[in-house]
Amino acid sequence: MKRGILVASFLVLMLMTAPAGAFSADNLLIAVDEDGSADVTFNYTLSWIERIAVFLKIAEPEQELKSALEMATGSPVTVTSVEGDSARFSVLNFARIESTDNETIYSTPGLDFTGAQEVLDRYWFAALVEADFSPDLTVVRFPDGHEETFANQSAIPALSYTITIQ
Repeated sequence: MKRGILVASFLVLMLMTAPAGAFSADNLLIAVDEDGSADVTFNYTLSWIERIAVFLKIAEPEQELKSALEMATGSPVTVTSVEGDSARFSVLNFARIESTDNETIYSTPGLDFTGAQEVLDRYWFAALVEADFSPDLTVVRFPDGHEETFANQSAIPALSYTITIQ
């Protein structure tokens, strides 16, 4: 009995003195297709606390990201794959397309990552986690290969890009 109390006390002490975990958004790639749909790849780093929560299915970051993309775009989003540190999505009608005889204009929605903290705060481990939801690098790639890049931005503006048809 005394041994059990000692072990429990030791575990509580370890948790109290353990450094806070961190979630960081590493890279976000949005590849816009000719039809306006997009393939989105999000790479992130999870803390040990979050890895445990994900393992126990208490938190599912891919579902939170799916919901955020659906809210931002107003379009259906499908989770196409999930690994330990990344998630891939397919977004229908991500970009609005306007075509004329000699050009196609792709307009993408703005994305704001600042609401992600509110989502995190709903979980029991939120107080133990320091989170950075601004991707280190965000790339929006258009069908012709043109890229717009953003570094450490908490919001990505709406973009408009024109491809001239030869």
